Amino acid sequence: MRPFRFYADAAISVVDGPELAARARRAEALGYTGVVLPDHLVEQLSPVPVLATVAAATERLRLLPFVINNDLRHPAVLAQDLASVDVLSGGRLEIGIGAGWNAPEYAAIGLRFEPTGTRVARLTEAVAVLKGCFAEGPFSFAGAHYTITDHDGQPKPTQRPHPPLLIGGGGRRTLSLAAREADIVGLAPRLTWVDGRPKGDPRSITAAATEEKIGWIREAAGARFGSLELNVYPTMSDIVVTDHARAEAAKLRDRLRARTGVDLDEDELLESPQVYIGSVAGLTAKFAAMRERFGISSILLGDLGPLDAVVERLAGT
Repeated sequence: MRPFRFYADAAISVVDGPELAARARRAEALGYTGVVLPDHLVEQLSPVPVLATVAAATERLRLLPFVINNDLRHPAVLAQDLASVDVLSGGRLEIGIGAGWNAPEYAAIGLRFEPTGTRVARLTEAVAVLKGCFAEGPFSFAGAHYTITDHDGQPKPTQRPHPPLLIGGGGRRTLSLAAREADIVGLAPRLTWVDGRPKGDPRSITAAATEEKIGWIREAAGARFGSLELNVYPTMSDIVVTDHARAEAAKLRDRLRARTGVDLDEDELLESPQVYIGSVAGLTAKFAAMRERFGISSILLGDLGPLDAVVERLAGT
């Protein structure tokens, strides 16, 4: 089985360079594999300069934008930014990229929020452009969304043929793309957030839904399935460290029922690879069981603090 890799948030608010560097060094000392930062047009720092700052402040931490919204940047320009971070960090970049999902951000800047199929098709082309830019020599590409003519992307990343690529999703179309093109596949819920409320299928966080997603990935990946790393992150609830897991799960069940009308019982929630409620010992055992059952070894834990003790026990094992 793959060793565990745990990721923490690089920054949970707008901070200055010294505070960001101190947080990154703490994550490195605790045994986290890397740090992540989302890509949104809200009150947060931009991912590329944050990851470059973290690279300068640390020696081993991996750097993962989780995830870049493909619609906000031309992939050839993005390739130069990302390759630069990989060079500056000595080859520690991982690339998380997605099709975009937060419709209000699009509306705020006058960018059309197109149907899922169009956004995924554009992401598919963007991945080809990124890989072309990272490869040796000039390349050309002619697609419905991007046209590249004899372009030699520079600089080339330190990691060859390119930094590890993470693509995540909850639906079959995106997960099939990830299975064919990515190195790390993120298992996401089939949910979006509209006016602060989840819209979609909360059952997509269950163990049964996870098995279905992995089946899609296996089918699309074919012979390369064994080389893929599977990633998850907490959703629908903050991490709760408690000796009263069922009581906390019951509270989450009631909140979900009120917000979505969907009933998930306590066992379904506690078994979910994306709900982390329990004691340190209980969650340590849960992660081991997730890896055994699903092959999940890459886990985003969010803020430093709640599960640092789990990271210290499991990271790299």
